[in-house]
Amino acid sequence: MPATPSTILVVEDDAIVRMLIVDVLQELEFNVLEAEGGERAMELLEDKAQRIDLLMTDVGLPGMNGHELASKARAMHHKLPVLFASGYAETLEVPDGMAVIGKPFSIDQLRIKVKDMLGSQQS
Repeated sequence: MPATPSTILVVEDDAIVRMLIVDVLQELEFNVLEAEGGERAMELLEDKAQRIDLLMTDVGLPGMNGHELASKARAMHHKLPVLFASGYAETLEVPDGMAVIGKPFSIDQLRIKVKDMLGSQQS
């Protein structure tokens, strides 16, 4: 019996960028949830019926930024891996269990980073 695909929550305020990320992750056979901002992401994170294996968030979100969202997500789901997407990746410092992917990124870079983060979570 095949393993249940991992579920990734993608939070990105740019609809076109979000759509591209979601398409790539779905092609890689992940379950994908999407939110355009922190408030909607929090609703999904608070849904006890919904399992989320990875949070991928833009850093520069309007309202609640990606760092604030990650902190709140980690308060609810202590070991939730978080992948920040940023055009300023080289300047970001992130806690353990979190990583950064620089924008723009290739499909291969996204695939490798996501699989690496999900693989390290299951050990």
